[in-house]
Amino acid sequence: MATHSVNNLQNKNICDLPPVVAEALEQEAVTTTYPTGAVLFAEGQVPRGIFVVRRGRVKLSICGSDGRTLILRMVEAGHPLGVAAVVSGRQYEATAETQEPSEISFLRQSDLLRLMRLHGDLALWVTQHISQDYASTCREIRDLILSDSASEKLARLLVGWLDQNSASNHPSQMKLVLTHEEIGQMIGTSRETVSRLFAGFKKQRLIQQSGSTLVIPNRLALESLIAV
Repeated sequence: MATHSVNNLQNKNICDLPPVVAEALEQEAVTTTYPTGAVLFAEGQVPRGIFVVRRGRVKLSICGSDGRTLILRMVEAGHPLGVAAVVSGRQYEATAETQEPSEISFLRQSDLLRLMRLHGDLALWVTQHISQDYASTCREIRDLILSDSASEKLARLLVGWLDQNSASNHPSQMKLVLTHEEIGQMIGTSRETVSRLFAGFKKQRLIQQSGSTLVIPNRLALESLIAV
């Protein structure tokens, strides 16, 4: 069951806002602790407001007419969800579901729009996130459609994760938090195909795995699977 409290909304993104704007957001936001598997909003729902991930991880996905699920991306702490839908007044474009116990701040649509009219810095922040989401979606669609094979799609995904992990103390390794089925939903293929590809990558020594830790010993070798 979710637990509610009014909390400080500041995080690594919002804390960049001027103090007066951050304080205005804090006064309006309500923070909720959600368990794994909680749906924050569903594809096609009328927008109620934006959600900001403060702790945990949230999966954004869409469902096709054939019932298949495609995971758009995993949203980490510090990032907002549902911004474009709230600003445009259109339905949520995807379903947001927590992947682990998470702390999420919620700001109602009316409050966000009112604060955007009052504070230009907040309006710019919202616009930047909409632009980032658009660029990310275009990149994901390009990688999904233009890749010739499932092995290339998986290689692109792993290289992308390496890029996200580049600032860590161990840039060549990462925690594998997704199941093979979820990875398949990210690259548009089956769980069986993902398992087969992982086995092949290990045999070719493109990857090494110990429990949930995945190591990429030779990034260039993995990138060689990706068409220019």
